[in-house]
Amino acid sequence: MSEFKLTTVEEFEAATERLLETGAKVGADSWQLRVKNQTPHCKFGESGVCCRICSMGPCRITKKAPRGICGCDVHGIVGRNYLRFTAGGAATHSDHGREIAHTLYEASADGNYHVKDPEKLLRLAAEFGVETEGRDIYDIAHEVAETGLMEYGKPFGHQVFTKRAPQHTQEIWDREEIRPRAIDREVSCSMHMTHMGCSSKPEALIRQSLRAGLSDGWGGSMMGTEFSDVLFGTPKEVETEANLGVMVAENVNIVVHGHDPSLSEMICEYADSKEMIDYAKSMGAQGITVSGVCCTSNEVAMRRGIPMAGNFLQQENVVLTGACEAIIVDVQCIFPALGPLSKCFHTKFITTSPIAQMPDSDFIRFDAKTAGENAKQIVKMAIENFKNRKPELVHIPDMKQKAVVGFSVEQIEKKLDGVTNTHVDETGTMMPLVDCVKSGVLRGAVAMVGCNNPKVRPDSAHIELMKKLIANDIILVVSGCSAQAAAKAGLMDKRAKDLCGAGLKRVCELADIPPVLHMGSCVDISRMMVLAARIAKDSGWNISQIPLVGCAPEWMSEKAVSIGNYVVATGIDTYLGVEPYAYGSEEVDGLLKGGLTDWVEACYTVEHDIDKLGDMMIERIEEKRTALGI
Repeated sequence: MSEFKLTTVEEFEAATERLLETGAKVGADSWQLRVKNQTPHCKFGESGVCCRICSMGPCRITKKAPRGICGCDVHGIVGRNYLRFTAGGAATHSDHGREIAHTLYEASADGNYHVKDPEKLLRLAAEFGVETEGRDIYDIAHEVAETGLMEYGKPFGHQVFTKRAPQHTQEIWDREEIRPRAIDREVSCSMHMTHMGCSSKPEALIRQSLRAGLSDGWGGSMMGTEFSDVLFGTPKEVETEANLGVMVAENVNIVVHGHDPSLSEMICEYADSKEMIDYAKSMGAQGITVSGVCCTSNEVAMRRGIPMAGNFLQQENVVLTGACEAIIVDVQCIFPALGPLSKCFHTKFITTSPIAQMPDSDFIRFDAKTAGENAKQIVKMAIENFKNRKPELVHIPDMKQKAVVGFSVEQIEKKLDGVTNTHVDETGTMMPLVDCVKSGVLRGAVAMVGCNNPKVRPDSAHIELMKKLIANDIILVVSGCSAQAAAKAGLMDKRAKDLCGAGLKRVCELADIPPVLHMGSCVDISRMMVLAARIAKDSGWNISQIPLVGCAPEWMSEKAVSIGNYVVATGIDTYLGVEPYAYGSEEVDGLLKGGLTDWVEACYTVEHDIDKLGDMMIERIEEKRTALGI
């Protein structure tokens, strides 16, 4: 076994600079250049004080003009903008869940998609009140899917999954009137509230932001996660590799990118078939390598062991290698820049969703009914493009790390059962984890999530925070681009235990886990909510009392704001490295960074100095321990 060594951010950057040299040769631009062209950013926009909701403006608040034309002050404008940001994120993740529900509805024994986790399906059926006795598994699946789809528009009641939360949390949601109703209603209500002539009271706008976020985290996202597990299998521990070095020069390289696993799963299925591999060999390649970018990559990595080429800000790099035959995208976080960039190389940029169409792409509409046919067509297109590769432009950085991924709640439970004394204690609980926290062997946990953002040195915040936290006996659960940053660096290699404090190192050895646990894609932050609820119920603590905090040090998207809102509204203090567009209002800023604690027992903290941010999280975890008397 080779000596274990983390890959540094400096090494990431050196590899990128070499790829950018290739890009310069062919006249390609890059996000690095576009950032320079967009700097400095508009301070009115960054502080949230610009309103363009009606055509009387746009209005921007200054000392000279303290109110918009309608008379709305800075607090109302900032609150409206924040709510609209949240609504965009809630709509996006929840629509992802809706698509997965429709895919589940199309599943059949002889179709493109099958039920791979019938046990989870039956558990969901019981939760949704769907009869299962004596019924065909696909009839059950179709009714569960239909019942799930009704959560989006039902006229009465609240989200079914909110009942998974501890009673204390549910009581808070009801008291504060933020328990989410129909998913689409919360998004629509948010847009209505922010229309000209509606809400301008910050408290009302932020309260709805929390409710819209909860409709995502305990509604649409949770459905996307659960139904994906039913269709594609609940993630289990699997070993994979991460970083650009997973691409293979002698092979047809297909890169999947986006968020919806319906497409990527089918691409992987066909790329692995003998028919397609033989076809690739007939075209001069030695085989086919599928790798991933962004959350689609997380989806196929944790279920199939497909390697992760990179995260959000590495999506251009896979094309810059000159060895990418096709980058196939579905929805969300896709750079429109991939179109013109691909034209500088031989790469096929293939879009597949009617809601994510982009210039300079080949559009092949992907549909659950024709998924197999669509996937085969796409894989063949990539194979046939191999002959168009330009060898003089090929450079794949020799850079990759081993990563152990697939830590769903079910997999974590299995790991904990493995260290449970069955003669004394019951299995199927979170108590071994709770006992480690109570004894001080583990000081606590951090749920680290989120994007890359050029405002923060890419990946650096994630990696440096992780190193600091595990050295202080704090275990991490991670998802999204944060998870890929960890994997690229080597922090998901089980040998990373040697970077931990003595307590966490011992836990890693006994449970046979890495110190940073991969929980999936961004929608899978819903798994973290379920995990927190399980820990609360087994420990007797409220969620807000658990020595646990959330962190998104490099967040950038509307989805991240929605996520942050449901994490905070669930009772988990959340730490950010990038300022929300709300600091232009003292009232809104004050609510987010402190006032929310009176409502939901948690709030946001923002700190641009990443080292200080880590210290703050450690301090907060220790405060929670002291309050519990442990």
